[in-house]
Amino acid sequence: MSLDSALLLEAAHFAAEKHKRQRRKDPEATPYINHPIGVARILSHEAGIADIEVLQAALLHDTVEDTDTSIIELEAVFGQTVARIVQEVTDDKTLPKQERKRQQVEHAPHCSQQAKLVKLADKLYNLRDLSRSTPVGWTEERVHEYFVWAAQVVRGLRGTNQILENKLQQLFKQRGVEM
Repeated sequence: MSLDSALLLEAAHFAAEKHKRQRRKDPEATPYINHPIGVARILSHEAGIADIEVLQAALLHDTVEDTDTSIIELEAVFGQTVARIVQEVTDDKTLPKQERKRQQVEHAPHCSQQAKLVKLADKLYNLRDLSRSTPVGWTEERVHEYFVWAAQVVRGLRGTNQILENKLQQLFKQRGVEM
């Protein structure tokens, strides 16, 4: 087994353990781990990203935000670069939801190239998921508002990866949302 494969499997295992009791908000209550694996897969299979630290960060991107994981723990296990990328894409859950969303829009243009890749793939995954299945309790208006907000975030990530940006542009166009 290559070192890269071992590093990816370690990140996948860590994320699976951390997210093991979590479910997505879709009607099927999909296991949450499908999301970070899907984000990493978008990066590798669709965008052609081979940077192992970016792929590890994609697998781990919600561990600090949604579990008891700390940046210090990630740095100890996965190194400084992976921890930094995850920190860049992590919302501060102590802030109100609207403030977190505002900060994502404001912060997006200032992220590292690596964090921008994870953000693009995360938004692409979430928007595809919303197009496929409306989360329990969400109205069409709330779905539309999410698309509008996501477009604002993606605007700040322009120039990062044309493949991902084109795929996002197609989703926004289908929803009548300007990127």
